[in-house]
Amino acid sequence: MNEIVVTRIAALQQELKKQELDAAVIRDRENLIYFANVEDIEGGALIVPAQGQPKLLCLWLDARQMRDRSGLEVVPYFFPQENISKKTADLVLELGIANPRIGFTRYFINLKDYQLLRDTVPGIYFGDIAEVCYRLRSIKCEQEISYISKAAEFLKVGMKVGMESVKPGMKETEILAEAEYAMRKAGSEGSTFRMQVLRHDRQQLMHPYAGDYVIEDNQPVVIHLGASYKGYTAKMCRTVFLGEVAKETVEVYNVLIEAQNVAIEVLKPGVASSEIYDKVFKVIHDHGYAKMFVNQIGYGVGIRQSEFYPVIGKEINHIIQENMVVDLLLPTIYVPKIGGPRITDTILVKSSGNVVLTKID
Repeated sequence: MNEIVVTRIAALQQELKKQELDAAVIRDRENLIYFANVEDIEGGALIVPAQGQPKLLCLWLDARQMRDRSGLEVVPYFFPQENISKKTADLVLELGIANPRIGFTRYFINLKDYQLLRDTVPGIYFGDIAEVCYRLRSIKCEQEISYISKAAEFLKVGMKVGMESVKPGMKETEILAEAEYAMRKAGSEGSTFRMQVLRHDRQQLMHPYAGDYVIEDNQPVVIHLGASYKGYTAKMCRTVFLGEVAKETVEVYNVLIEAQNVAIEVLKPGVASSEIYDKVFKVIHDHGYAKMFVNQIGYGVGIRQSEFYPVIGKEINHIIQENMVVDLLLPTIYVPKIGGPRITDTILVKSSGNVVLTKID
């Protein structure tokens, strides 16, 4: 195994022992990228015993590359004679553990995997290691920081082009196309989420994305973009004002900028995420918008654009550590017909001073 894989597998095995689990089965692409340190894997599985050597299961055509890149013992499967769900179950059975306690990431085990594991492995117990994996992934090594920083550079190119493309009469999708093309030309491998260009009347939806909607003059336009490099992502959001925008809408945006500045200042190693939220909420409250604000304002950033450790939010006591990468500030202020502007940046936590990776002039 290469040095990065050795370190990550050892950390996972330590967590398995703490939770009294016999092994982990990793089936989702995100955690395969992380623990095997390969970004171009599909249809794979990683079986990690609490003690002993892990095995990486993949399609036979990819076996040589997976072995060379990860240094792991690779077990190929031959499709269509074999399928990954049954092969995974067989490898768990081969561990030879009676009534094995196996950890899975709860968001990513599919029904077929579950059924075959249940039917093949007598007495299997399904444990949950989702938070464990997110916590292990939350502190970035130098390689990961370099990948996220590279993605952020591509992202800044796209954001500048996107902002310059905002004109009355343009469709949301047309603006996004210009920004995405610029990022791709710069080197981005694509976004890990459905990106947003939003005219004002769509900005208070929870999960909108760029659609066939025409931008009109005298309104704010939100642009929320992501770029990626070698499996890692960066994200950012900006608001462009066209023409004469309502005074209170501009005020909402200025309050969010003030709140983001406070959040970045408080974001330090050793601080609980709830402390960051409380400081931000005071800014929102003091400007009279407390009832129009949500309870989560940021997430970890890495292989996913929004990882679930740390989560920056109300009464969430995830502890911030050096070399975490997070996004701040996610939400808008939900004032009907007035709110909607947003600002978000990807930030590297350093004890010597945070680095805003998506800062643009």
